[in-house]
Amino acid sequence: MDMFTATILTAALQVPMAGGPATWSFAASTPHVGQVDLEMKAVIEKGWHMYATVLPSDQGPVPTAFRFEPSDAYVANGGVREPVPVEEYDDNFGMVVRHHSGEPTFVMTIDVKSKEPFIVKGEVEYMLCNDRTCLPPTVVPFEIHVKPTAN
Repeated sequence: MDMFTATILTAALQVPMAGGPATWSFAASTPHVGQVDLEMKAVIEKGWHMYATVLPSDQGPVPTAFRFEPSDAYVANGGVREPVPVEEYDDNFGMVVRHHSGEPTFVMTIDVKSKEPFIVKGEVEYMLCNDRTCLPPTVVPFEIHVKPTAN
């Protein structure tokens, strides 16, 4: 009875680039008592892709990276999980890369330590390319509101 779950609260942010080919939304859901899944979803325009969190080489594009501010309210339960990326040769870089298109959702599970509402703060850095060009890496800050409630 003293276990806690989190109520879903969503914060949505748009990439700060007018007419940019990607937007982000950020949310929290409760898979198990005492845990919260932080969900970071990109919506990528047709013809564009963003790179996976792990790439075969550091000599090519910038991988997608999530950075979270430390907090006493939670502890990470593993790293960020991503959908299975497409792996193919990329003419822009002359090498095999791994990437996502469409609407990939990245998830990180946290163990909630707080009985009070808290905010998970962080940022995502990513790079977008199409078959002709690449945009410079972009950093988008985010906040995900988590409100623990008694079960």
